[in-house]
Amino acid sequence: MPPVLPPGSQLESREHERAARIRFRRAVTLMVMTLLLPGSAQLVAGNRKVGRVALRVTILTVGIGLFLLLLSLVWHDFALRSATNPLLLGLLRLVMIGLALGWAGLFVDAWRLGQPLSLIKNQRLAMVGINGLLTFSVAGTLLFGAHLVGVHRAFIVANFGDGHATGPHDGRYNVLLLGGDSGAGRDGMRPDSITVASIDEETGQTVLFGLPRNMLNFTFAEGSVMAEQFPDGYDCGTECELNSLSTWANDNKSLFKDSERPAGVQATIDGVEGITGLKINYYAQVNLDGFKKFVTAMGGLTLNVRDRIPIGRIGKIEGYVEPGIRKLNGYETLWYARSRAAADDYSRMARQKCVLNAMLQQLTPGMVVRKYQKLTEATAGLIETDLPASELARFADLALEAKAKPVRTVSFVPPAVSTSNPDIDEIHDMVDKALSSAKEKAKKKAKPAAPKDGFTRDKVQTQGASKGSYSSGYSANEATDLGSAC
Repeated sequence: MPPVLPPGSQLESREHERAARIRFRRAVTLMVMTLLLPGSAQLVAGNRKVGRVALRVTILTVGIGLFLLLLSLVWHDFALRSATNPLLLGLLRLVMIGLALGWAGLFVDAWRLGQPLSLIKNQRLAMVGINGLLTFSVAGTLLFGAHLVGVHRAFIVANFGDGHATGPHDGRYNVLLLGGDSGAGRDGMRPDSITVASIDEETGQTVLFGLPRNMLNFTFAEGSVMAEQFPDGYDCGTECELNSLSTWANDNKSLFKDSERPAGVQATIDGVEGITGLKINYYAQVNLDGFKKFVTAMGGLTLNVRDRIPIGRIGKIEGYVEPGIRKLNGYETLWYARSRAAADDYSRMARQKCVLNAMLQQLTPGMVVRKYQKLTEATAGLIETDLPASELARFADLALEAKAKPVRTVSFVPPAVSTSNPDIDEIHDMVDKALSSAKEKAKKKAKPAAPKDGFTRDKVQTQGASKGSYSSGYSANEATDLGSAC
């Protein structure tokens, strides 16, 4: 029988303090056990049934997570498809929320098992702080992760549909890229930028074909709605430019009732297919004001500005984008791509391609992870496309492949092509030559990738550039590596 200590004695006080320290260490240990192995605290000191369930869930979750991680490392396509599947993303979000709530509940229970009322005041306060820190840190991290997954899922659902996937044409995917002043799909919008990105289905090697918005007297793809309306070509005068097709189609929407695409987009595709001879798989229409916000969310875009580019319209110049290797914000990048106050449409087309190339190189996976929420928020109203969500993984993989290869470019502009009376057969030959050249080059030993900033620093000699204008530094009638021209 233990000796009875005199009440209030120094020995009793020391024994009380020792017992309090033991209880405090036990309480802290239970919290740490819950952090490292959820459910273990309940197995040792609480409801063992709850502990066994929590432990099984923990082991199962960790096991599945490790398996999926290893599978993703050896099978990238699986990772990409999983990350772009709305159903799986929704399930992951619910699982993360459930884990957060369950883990938080285990922390609270572990705090209870630590018998906080038996601790002295300072120890009780410390336990409250430890419990609050662990609960909010762990559960908060999982809930924030669930929020990001929800944002990502909402982005995919909002921007990509569930339409039909189309296969490659002659081994290539052809995507029409349109840029316009007003919101995607609005009546009367005239595309400010018209480019076809032709992407090799295996290597991701990309050729950009730039079409001037002021092209006249061209023919349409055989069998298309526009070909039926203009069997002799789009020859209705100087107002009938390539970028006016959208306005014409929106005024005659009933003709396009069988098309799944917006009337203006379908009419433009009919024209682009007729001019280039390429069959378009998908389109992406970008709101240029949204593009400005996206570049801002990226933290800016580094470009090699070769000439002084006016900011503003003719007669209302507000400033300049000065020459040099510069990191431009969204506002400056938009004017760099759009300005024609001191140049022509063809110079502007060249700058727009440089912007596309720079974005391809600088929008790295690391940047996407670090700034994902800002980037997805900036895409609200930015893009309209018929690329189905089921194809996102394929194109993400091709984009990663393309980053290691130079982007080649061809522009159908004078002197190679007359924009007022284009030789369509000659344009088709230019397209075939560019694609054949790109295919042959891809077979050869790969050259070093372009710098991460998306351009080379070697000076490119320009020919025929007037004072104050911008020249792309390459011939329009042959495919040129875009990195060397920007």
